[in-house]
Order: sequence, then structure tokens, then C-alpha cells
Amino acid sequence: MLIAGFNKTSFVDYPGKLCAVVFTPACNFDCWYCQNRHILRTYGLNLISEGTVLEHLQKRRGLLEGLTVTGGEPTLQKDLPQFLKAVKQLSYLIKLDTNGTRPEIIEGLIKDKLVDYIAMDIKAPLKIYENITRTSVNLAAIKKSISIIMNSGIAYEFRTTFAPTLTQNDILELCDDIKGAKAYYLQQYRSAEEKGIPEVLRPYPKEMLIETAEKVREKLGVCVTRGID
Repeated sequence: MLIAGFNKTSFVDYPGKLCAVVFTPACNFDCWYCQNRHILRTYGLNLISEGTVLEHLQKRRGLLEGLTVTGGEPTLQKDLPQFLKAVKQLSYLIKLDTNGTRPEIIEGLIKDKLVDYIAMDIKAPLKIYENITRTSVNLAAIKKSISIIMNSGIAYEFRTTFAPTLTQNDILELCDDIKGAKAYYLQQYRSAEEKGIPEVLRPYPKEMLIETAEKVREKLGVCVTRGID
């Protein structure tokens, strides 16, 4: 499996667990605000071998509790199941971050007990998904992934980055697509003013996220903010 990045220790990428994180390159979305844009290509990267990751996990057994696999979009990696099997043999919990475009892969990983936690990004209400992802999207696949995850019996979360190209009404509308979800996170979009980003593309103020999260809780029953502390 292609690995473009490796964080040996993280306190934040697997809720309640001390974990390591691997980043896979390539994605079938092109979200303009992506924080990992530098690994969305598959060329010119200093790739890390599976052996390097597995050796670290072996050495850290009893200290680390889990591994988070993120990207890019990990389900594009044809060797993902084999890699996760090797990690499972070391008795680690596995969290998968995904955009939900490949429900058949998600379903297979759940069936084979290769994932313990899934975090799926809900980019926007389905009607404007392609505006945010800047590519053609199989909306039926997105819906199917949501259903698979919600009925999987494993721990999961849905999450949305509150980019300034989304409105509060957009966030409230997408709640209809995940009705009944047990966990939903509204994440602050981050930009650096020193990069010269215009005012209209800067993050919403903290108060806007808090207000929106309150409205989401009224509608969905759950919502936690991230990135505003």
C-alpha cells in the first residue's frame, strides 16, 4: 500500500485512543480547502514502506492503542485490506477516515473485521456535493456508505468542515442525509491570513460555529464542534 506520511504518535486522531497515523496519497475529490493537498498527487512523494510502519507498531505494542488510516482517500488503495490485516495481527484497533465514495470497500472491511472506527466526511448537502468536491460524484454511493456505516454496529462518526463556501442552512440541510446518526462533528475550517486569502474565504467566527452546532443538535440530536478551542 502506498503511504505518503506517517505520524508515530497522535492524541487527537482516534477518539479516546493513543494512536499512530498513516496518510495514503491520492483522492477522487478536489476539495479546495483540503489540508493534505500536497499528497493528493501520486508522483514526487517520499513514500514510506509498509515495513517501516509495521516495525514501529511492533515496537510500540502496549503503548499505542490504535492506528488511524487517512489520506487522501484510503479506499482507493488496492492493498488496503492486506495492510490492515497485518496491523490487526499486531492487535491494534484501526480507525479509517473516508469520503464514502467506495461503499463496497467499506462494507468489505467491516465484514472482515478490519476496522473498529470509521470517520466519514459529509462534505455538503447532496444537491451541492459536486460544487464542494469539484468533481463528478456518485451520490448513490455516498448514501449507501452512510447507511452501511450507521448499520455496521461499530463505532463511527460523521463530520463536516464548515468551509466559508457553506452556509448555516447548508449544514442544517445535510442533517437530513444522516438522520439518526450517533455522532456528528462540525469542524472549523482553517486558513492562514498570511497566505493572502481574501476575507470571504476566511473561517467563520467561533460564535458562528457554536450557534450552528446548537441548531444542528436541535435537528439531529447530536453535534460536537472541533477546532475552535
